[in-house]
Amino acid sequence: MEYTQLGRTGLKVSRLVLGTMNFGPQTDESTSHAIMDAALDAGLNYFDTANVYGWGEEKGRTEEIIGSWFAKDPAHRDKVVLATKVYGNMGPDGPAWPNHDKLSAVNIRRAVEASLKRLGTDYIDIYQFHHVDRLTPFEEIWQAIDVLIQQGKILYAGSSNFPGYKIAQANEAAARRGTVGLVSEQCLYNLYERRAEMEVIPAAQEYGLGVIPWSPLHGGVLGGVIRKEVQGGRRASGRAADLLADPAQRARIQAYEDLLDKHGLDPAETALAWLLTRPGVTGPIVGPRTPEQLQGALRALDVELGEELLASLDEIFPGPGPSPEAFAW
Repeated sequence: MEYTQLGRTGLKVSRLVLGTMNFGPQTDESTSHAIMDAALDAGLNYFDTANVYGWGEEKGRTEEIIGSWFAKDPAHRDKVVLATKVYGNMGPDGPAWPNHDKLSAVNIRRAVEASLKRLGTDYIDIYQFHHVDRLTPFEEIWQAIDVLIQQGKILYAGSSNFPGYKIAQANEAAARRGTVGLVSEQCLYNLYERRAEMEVIPAAQEYGLGVIPWSPLHGGVLGGVIRKEVQGGRRASGRAADLLADPAQRARIQAYEDLLDKHGLDPAETALAWLLTRPGVTGPIVGPRTPEQLQGALRALDVELGEELLASLDEIFPGPGPSPEAFAW
């Protein structure tokens, strides 16, 4: 396993991040434990979750599954860099009861205590804002986070789904308080969806945040979706089905799969390997439903992409270009 520093921090994390969103909804507890065992055995030490995972009436279930895994072997906790998130409504389904969601100081305090209990731990390594809260000032957010850091309940703060200007606002507000601010940003970023290159990733690099891409296969689009459809009769669903319904997008995806067939490369492994070549990227989140899917993701660490192949990938899925040149002179 390769390790790198998380942004400007001294924290060493694996180049792949274990995403746990499927634990509970699609993967039962025993299989989830097996996946975490295999990840740790492979040296993968960065585990990501969120308080809302489990969804619907099962919100919080994913954190509970991780907590039961820690309880089986308490030594696991010291080996894992644990990240969870706050923002979504954790109250009963239906309209949110006031102050039970978003990033007010009162909800941050409530949410972190509930996550600690479900996770069965007394601290969270990286506590992440799952979305922008346009109504709560960063001064209030940082006041709440500073208290939690002083109490030893969290060690670092990170963001998710923040635009570049919000990363700047957040860290400038933290600098005025003399505190560290954000150390990581989780964003939608993959070979197909590259808009983060325009503003988000440059902002993260400028402020020393590690970039943690989510949906590295773009909902299965980059995982050999056409090949699977042809060979196994497995029909695409969700985002992949929507894109394949567009002839122009289907042609791009076909060109991608044909290129990798020519080089003898697996599409999913290549998509992950491509992210590992990107400036500013700490490591993509992989969300296996089975131990076998985890092993496939780990193989991406051994994939080497030459300059010629990278250039060909850019031709199929061109990035937006730098800002402001992408939209100005």
